[in-house]
Amino acid sequence: MSTPTVLVRSARPGDAAAVRRVVVAAFEDHGEDVAAMVEALESAGHRRASLVAELDGEVVGHVQLSHSWLDARQRLVDVLVLSPLGVLPAHQGAGIGTRLLVAAVEAARDSGAPAVFLEGSPDYYSARGWQRGSALGFERPSVRIPDPAFQVVTFAAREEWMTGRLVYCDPFWALDCVGLRDPLLATLEEKFAEG
Repeated sequence: MSTPTVLVRSARPGDAAAVRRVVVAAFEDHGEDVAAMVEALESAGHRRASLVAELDGEVVGHVQLSHSWLDARQRLVDVLVLSPLGVLPAHQGAGIGTRLLVAAVEAARDSGAPAVFLEGSPDYYSARGWQRGSALGFERPSVRIPDPAFQVVTFAAREEWMTGRLVYCDPFWALDCVGLRDPLLATLEEKFAEG
């Protein structure tokens, strides 16, 4: 019996329904909201890359890079945001998310961006090369993002003066896809304070 092959590739127009299925399933109770954000980022022209993971011809994972800004003292700096990253629940824990993450970071580096940001589990992302944004002088776009969850990877294009607040593009705010709300936010803040 052969081992299933995972292929990571750029999403194609015909993948839209499969991407939506992955996002809705991966984000459970918030899946419809996250799927709406994916579509709004594309419609508004902010999407810079969309990658899928195929397993034996079926799309089982998705990651997206979109445009936002860093509000540095000298000027606004174009940066990327990695959101969302999702894998169908039946395929989670098999390394597919990590493969998508590596491919997205490579795409971000190849784009010439100075940095790529995300909101996510510090345990998961720091084990894969991401750093806490505040440790490098970056500020969260919202206080609803716990500091440890505000993660970044920087590239050669970053200059020392490029610090400041991350400013998400409008679809993140319009669809309330920034940070967390209570009671989950309070629970995570308490966990981070203990850890």
